[in-house]
Amino acid sequence: MTETIDSDREHLNSLGYAQELHRGMGTFSNFAISFSIISILAGGFTSFWIGATFGGPLVITVGWLIVGMFALFVGMSMGEICSAYPTAGGLYFWSAKLATKNAPIWSWFTGWFNFLGQIGVIASVDYALANYVLAFINLYASKNADGSAGTTITLSANHVYITFLIMLLIHGLLNTFGVSIVKLLGDVSVWWHVVGVAVIFAVLFIAPSTHQPVSYLFKYQNNSSWHGGISILYVFFLGFLLAQYTITGFDASAHVSEETKGARTAAPKAIVRSIYISAIAGMILNIAFLSAVPNDKDGAPRLLELGGTGITGPINIFLASVGSKAVELLVFITMLGQFFCGMASVTANSRMIYAFSRDGGLPGSRIWHKINPKTRTPTNAVWLGVVASAITGAISLWQHGGVAVAFFALTGICVVGLYIAYVIPIFLRLRNKDFQQGPWNLGRWSQLVGWISIVWVFFITILFFAPLFPAWRWWKSSDVNTANFTGPLIVLAFVAVGIWWAASAKNWFKGPKVQGTPEELKAIERELDALA
Repeated sequence: MTETIDSDREHLNSLGYAQELHRGMGTFSNFAISFSIISILAGGFTSFWIGATFGGPLVITVGWLIVGMFALFVGMSMGEICSAYPTAGGLYFWSAKLATKNAPIWSWFTGWFNFLGQIGVIASVDYALANYVLAFINLYASKNADGSAGTTITLSANHVYITFLIMLLIHGLLNTFGVSIVKLLGDVSVWWHVVGVAVIFAVLFIAPSTHQPVSYLFKYQNNSSWHGGISILYVFFLGFLLAQYTITGFDASAHVSEETKGARTAAPKAIVRSIYISAIAGMILNIAFLSAVPNDKDGAPRLLELGGTGITGPINIFLASVGSKAVELLVFITMLGQFFCGMASVTANSRMIYAFSRDGGLPGSRIWHKINPKTRTPTNAVWLGVVASAITGAISLWQHGGVAVAFFALTGICVVGLYIAYVIPIFLRLRNKDFQQGPWNLGRWSQLVGWISIVWVFFITILFFAPLFPAWRWWKSSDVNTANFTGPLIVLAFVAVGIWWAASAKNWFKGPKVQGTPEELKAIERELDALA
């Protein structure tokens, strides 16, 4: 194992960086980070309403498989590049190395979209977690010991946002003072998700007195307000957003590659495994949900009435199909899974911030690049991510009925921002004939898988920009509660980052920097080893 770590260190030195982070993470722990961020107990629950509304059971089952397959293509293309360049910077570093010309600007935009996407992940996950925490508290508070009605917490915008801030604070503190606990919980998270899905599946199949037939899993339902014309296909595609939001964030395995032993093979394998295992587990969970949906008095499944009511829609399915005590268990499993997801998201984001700052890509880079000498982790970067997520999550103070319209904007920023950052280095790799493959590669399938990935990301970007409701004009105050703000926010971010580049950054951001000569890199490592 010492030889492996020495080999990792030498390869990192060859890329221009010193081994500043502690390389103590095994293959399983690396996989655990991405698997926890994908978290079917987070995205699969909080965006279930999208599938229930747009396409119904057909998109929740078949649509999930389609998205899972294409996400796997994207992950495989990324894994091949990660094998060649296993650095904490990941995507922006890859773009700089793969661009045949104008490398700094490719690196700049990739880095910023990666940063914005990760902030969207943290904000959306912890915002959803806040909803589930309050819902869990209300399950206990709804009845007093004598059977009378208890006092519950209203899931108002203010209450949810305050809880959201508390969750962010806990995740920041854990990543600052509980580094060893974070690593342990990351490993526990994998088994929590696997066993948790198994428990939920078992309860939803055993507890309900009736179940939907297998044929129901393949039934198309348009529960939206889009009707006529090509609405059938349009609505079905909108339902893809359920799975696409869930299966994202797997770039985390690259961001912790400088802390992983045998990173050139461990990190790409972790990316790919986290995707297909999550897709399989998510499919199992979706089948359980659909099977347990009860009928109304007329015999029609109550999917939209229960699961389509917003972020906490799955809880309504629990309440309508199983006993109250079982509901508390299932919500607790879900809530803790989401907590693990938020914790891992903060961890991965801090490594990206650390690396981007190491190369001068963020304002105040000297501050965010600093390493805590005792834990060998980027503590300052943790809190930049937490604060940025808190500010981003403030848009959740706008709500539409039971669904926060701002929550969809957060998910849109998350998915579009990340997948754009994913596909830029893939595109550059396909154009770079001099790319040297690492030990994990796709061989002769690289070109085909890569171009499929690019087309898919272009397609889902359009989907996330598309209106969800006929009254969708974000510039009209009367339509503000049904507008999709993803497009305007992403375009605004692109324009802002572009202006910053043209006005200033082009003069000082040159992409990844070499930290020093081989002797200077060794000196940095010796100093950190002495302080640890």
